[in-house]
Amino acid sequence: MDTRTATIAVLVENEAGVLARVIGLFSGRGYNIDSLTVAPVDEAGRLSRITVVTSGTEMVIEQIKAQLDRLVPVHKVADLTVEGPHLVRELALIKVVGTGDHRVEALRLADAFRARVVDATTESFVFEMTGNADKIDAFCALMRPLGLAEICRTGAVAIARGTRQMAI
Repeated sequence: MDTRTATIAVLVENEAGVLARVIGLFSGRGYNIDSLTVAPVDEAGRLSRITVVTSGTEMVIEQIKAQLDRLVPVHKVADLTVEGPHLVRELALIKVVGTGDHRVEALRLADAFRARVVDATTESFVFEMTGNADKIDAFCALMRPLGLAEICRTGAVAIARGTRQMAI
């Protein structure tokens, strides 16, 4: 059976316990969550958007979407990976500890990857980087031999390109 990765956007009521119910749906059925982000998305703070990256067979993905759609506080479920062109981005903070040539090389690579220095000491840098997961993974792999000390990532956020939108 072929598995695929799915980026699923879920528009929900912004109320206590909703995220726990969504996570419970995944854990109760043994589905894995590769990435999870959530934040309010309207002016009144009534609605939140959850972005879940998961993987499974086509049947499992369809089952996940159907079960999410049945949860009471859910307004809309969209599988961005099959509905058309979309953008996916992550934010990462990457700490690199080193001196001498390693610092120079870390700065050179950061410039090539468009990572911003958001903190610097005489022995370390913290870089801020946005992009897709592959870009962040590649940057981190290059930083490992230069003194990669710590990584903090937000997880994926995604939105449809063009005029398609998740309105209720």
